Amino acid sequence: MSAVPGWIAPVLAIVIVAIALAFACLRVIQQYERGVLFRFGRLRPIYGPGLRVVIPVVDKLERVDLRVVTLTIPPQEVITRDNVPARVNAVVLFNVVDPEAAIMQVENYAVATSQIAQTTLRSVLGRADLDTLLAHREDLNNDLREIMEVQTKPWGVDVSVVEIKDVEIPEQMQRAMAKEAEAERERRAKVINARGELQASAELKQAADTLSQSPASLQLRYLQTLLELGADQNSTVVFPLPMDVIGPLINRLAPPEPKDD
Repeated sequence: MSAVPGWIAPVLAIVIVAIALAFACLRVIQQYERGVLFRFGRLRPIYGPGLRVVIPVVDKLERVDLRVVTLTIPPQEVITRDNVPARVNAVVLFNVVDPEAAIMQVENYAVATSQIAQTTLRSVLGRADLDTLLAHREDLNNDLREIMEVQTKPWGVDVSVVEIKDVEIPEQMQRAMAKEAEAERERRAKVINARGELQASAELKQAADTLSQSPASLQLRYLQTLLELGADQNSTVVFPLPMDVIGPLINRLAPPEPKDD
């Protein structure tokens, strides 16, 4: 067998090292990412999706995700304008629209956005009363989003949604609100009942006026009442007596009126 030349082993080693370095220089940027490249500390043009070459030691690549990020704000202790303590948490949806600004203008845009969301939530809710916090969340959500967007826009971050999720208030305040709601329902029920009685009395007066103008209608109503009393096996016994018969008898039995001297 012929001996293997001694130069082959170093050449193979060099080839393997070159192939390893070539693979180490390759980076794949996903469709939803952008690459911010620094070469010797200087900013280079933004890398789009695809296979890119990054020189080790010379280049530094920062990946920026452009997808919408869901950020949950932990419960914050706030005191409303009417001095009611509450615990409020919220959710924020944001995404990066300018990768270069997101890397150059702020150290960590996700952490910075979270801190801005917490401080803005405490500030805005501290200027609102409890009724506004419970009944007008949509307006508060818009105010929160607008304030946050002003602060995050220079970072290349767009805040699309801010939603208040839960509002926790003391149990004593919950009982007081329940009593208030119950009293309000009772007030409405009494008002509705009074209006119903007023309308019914007006209708009864109109019916009485109509019947008084027609004796025949009054007699028919009287007979209808007798039929209703005798329906459904009623045990009530009614003796109808015409007024033209018992009228003179009543007048005769009535005590005489005193005469004036």
